[in-house]
Amino acid sequence: MRVLVAGGAGYIGSVVTAALLEGGHEVTVLDDLSTGHADAVPEGARFVQATLQASAPVLADVRPEAVLHFAAKSLVGESQVRPEVYWEHNVGGSLALLEAMRAVDCRRIVFSSTAATYGEPDQVPIREDARTQPTNTYGATKLAVDAMLTSYATAYDFAAVSLRYFNVAGAAYGRGERHTTETHLIPIALQVAAGEREAMTVYGEDYPTPDGTCIRDYIHVADLADAHLLALTAPQPGEHRVYNLGNGTGFSVQQVVDAVREVTGHPVPVQVGERRAGDPAQLVASSDRIRADLGWSPRHTDMAGIVRDAWEVAQERGRA
Repeated sequence: MRVLVAGGAGYIGSVVTAALLEGGHEVTVLDDLSTGHADAVPEGARFVQATLQASAPVLADVRPEAVLHFAAKSLVGESQVRPEVYWEHNVGGSLALLEAMRAVDCRRIVFSSTAATYGEPDQVPIREDARTQPTNTYGATKLAVDAMLTSYATAYDFAAVSLRYFNVAGAAYGRGERHTTETHLIPIALQVAAGEREAMTVYGEDYPTPDGTCIRDYIHVADLADAHLLALTAPQPGEHRVYNLGNGTGFSVQQVVDAVREVTGHPVPVQVGERRAGDPAQLVASSDRIRADLGWSPRHTDMAGIVRDAWEVAQERGRA
């Protein structure tokens, strides 16, 4: 299948691109490199540097049979102080991409949505039919694109899937997290272990959880790639499916720190800070729907293994 991967120079997009190539697909990556890296694009994929707003000529040339859409601004804090950037890029860019797809009669898309669409959950594990009430602009823009996909499925027979991830981690195909502004727990802890930071901050240790720290659902990026390939051919024209992706159990911040200490052999000094406003005690996905519909299940459920994969790639990058 000819597949266009929007945002394929980023962490998740590059791993999924590598999985697509391994599966025998013909892949073109479209990325504006605002947060991605050209050297992350796997060998064998064609790369075009362009924005979503300028995607029409690219699609007219490539004539893809399907699109995987990862291209988004995704910093929650930034989305609150620069909302116009997020509405323009995440929503305006997605609309331009869908119109470019419609112009070349490409109507199959898998969209990288987010658990931030749910906001603070009423119950855990979170199911796909849970109330959606985002608490930040980032989540609101992703929910808007989900609604857009439903409209395009209804009006134009698009076959669409939205995959709502929780915390993506680990590494695959030699590709791991690499962000200019790092906000994710595991990479920050590994930066401490590598001597790039003196210590890390744990925000709150008095939550109603077994060890007092927040619990979050982590999914290995390789398991995420598996889900994307399964979702690619799953929906029928006129159908928009929504699936959560997570390991279904969750790990506390303390468990993640302990795993980093175990894998790296570094003490990883921790400072305890105040709770962050709006941080729920527990966010865990129910992935029952995608398990039942597509037969997907996570293969990497051990936190030490997830950390080990990320640490090995980080060390290789440090030696490069």
